[in-house]
Amino acid sequence: MGEEEEVEEERMEGGVVVVKPKPNKGLTSTVIDWLEKLIVKLMYDTSQPHHYLAGNFGPVHDETPPCKDLTLQGYLPECLNGEFVRVRPNPKFTPVAGYHWFDGDGMIHGLRIKDGKATYVSRYVRTSRLKQEEFFGGSKFMKIGDLKGFFGLLMVNMQMLRAKLKVLDVSYGTGTGNTALIYHHGKLLALSEADKPYVLKVLEDGDLQTLGMLDYDKRLAHSFTAHPKVDPFTGEMFTFGYSHTPPYITYRVISKDGFMHDPVPITIPEPIMMHDFAITENYAIFMDLPLFFKPKEMVKENKLIFTFDATKKACFGVLPRYAKDELLIKWFELPNCFIFHNANAWEEGDEVVLITCRLENPDLDMVNGTVKEKLENFGNELYEMRFNMKTGLASQRKLSAPAVDFPRVNESYTGRKQRFVYATTLDSIAKVTGIIKFDLHAEPESGKTKLEVGGNIQGIFDLGPRRFGSEAIFVPRDPGITSEEDDGYLIFFVHDEVTGKSAVNVIDAKSMSADPVAVVALPHRVPYGFHALFVAEEQLQEQAKL
Repeated sequence: MGEEEEVEEERMEGGVVVVKPKPNKGLTSTVIDWLEKLIVKLMYDTSQPHHYLAGNFGPVHDETPPCKDLTLQGYLPECLNGEFVRVRPNPKFTPVAGYHWFDGDGMIHGLRIKDGKATYVSRYVRTSRLKQEEFFGGSKFMKIGDLKGFFGLLMVNMQMLRAKLKVLDVSYGTGTGNTALIYHHGKLLALSEADKPYVLKVLEDGDLQTLGMLDYDKRLAHSFTAHPKVDPFTGEMFTFGYSHTPPYITYRVISKDGFMHDPVPITIPEPIMMHDFAITENYAIFMDLPLFFKPKEMVKENKLIFTFDATKKACFGVLPRYAKDELLIKWFELPNCFIFHNANAWEEGDEVVLITCRLENPDLDMVNGTVKEKLENFGNELYEMRFNMKTGLASQRKLSAPAVDFPRVNESYTGRKQRFVYATTLDSIAKVTGIIKFDLHAEPESGKTKLEVGGNIQGIFDLGPRRFGSEAIFVPRDPGITSEEDDGYLIFFVHDEVTGKSAVNVIDAKSMSADPVAVVALPHRVPYGFHALFVAEEQLQEQAKL
């Protein structure tokens, strides 16, 4: 990004890097475009529709500036003063060839709540990638959906050629900011695990503005997970990045004041996808699960570039969370599985306990290109895993029938023992049919093959026929751990496929009543998406200083 003086000029207050990529049009760009079109014509079947670009997975083509005074049924409790935000992949331009649900430009859908009234807004995360494709007026960056077979190898080479010949500027990374959101050190961050965080600003009217990229004063030189953890007791943030070149995992601790400490490389045998991790009061938990990055197999066996190996054990590494190196990490083995999302973790005596959603035999090709509306054998189940730091033994037990995912807790208890887990019920890998509440103090009913109230399932909020939702965020009535853990509300987006209308629902987390506390009608459909966050009023005022 130029000389030191120029870099400093490109930084805002708070260490935010202003993203100003410099792509180039011209003959070179035109020739590469022509070559790419030829490859696609000869090797890719463009007649097949993309499931994740259709229906309510399909993108909305325009941003929505703040839309005020939305129709409200019920009432919005005072503790919901703030902004509820959720991000999703929303490609601005039609893909050249393949499209995976993990592809697509990040778009944030926000609901500003203040004094019982609601304002809706949607804005793109203005990444380097998006800015460059806007410059060209079309899709230029490689997609995950392209990375299959020999065709995938050729598309990788197209990307490398564009970068090498300066058609595309990759100096700011190639991420989308489409996966998750977190708030730390006065900054709202949009995250995708192949890149650095993007900093957003929420304006007083609820509008969203992308300020730039965060590299922690050049201390962050690797990717940044979409699922960092903020310790509510210390104010620190714990994160990691994974890579297809050594070190395959790099762990970082970020102080309450936003200082990123030195990297701690974690040694594992092969490059993997590690989507999430967990922290306790004293440990960080890493997951070496056998979803491998396999470019050679991609070409030889016509597979997606990430391939699951059902013959390998699941390995979990528990490291003292302030360790300066990996020497004290302890590794544990459990039966083969994959995990997208953890709920929480804590310590009990000699044991570290992890509450997670465990999946057998994942296939990322399930959400690539043309797929069935419903996916068979998608057995995502809630599990408790225990790692004994004294004996070195690990155990696990199933806490639910399939299929559940997107587990959340009252985040005042992050890294500490908590009782309740709020998750989504699924009828496919992506369609949320309801919100479910688990009580970890109760035993699961044995022999259950479907999710229903009883045992450790305290309540299910069913969305009803042809109505599908998204990750639900718990908002406590009073922050902290002095009040009852489940005294608060769950807030989430809902879409009705019959009427084509979308809304934000608020339900009582304690009672899980079928009658919503509030339903906010939205001005247009909101497509299905990924992760959400509630930014409290106090945090909004803090980040307004940026």
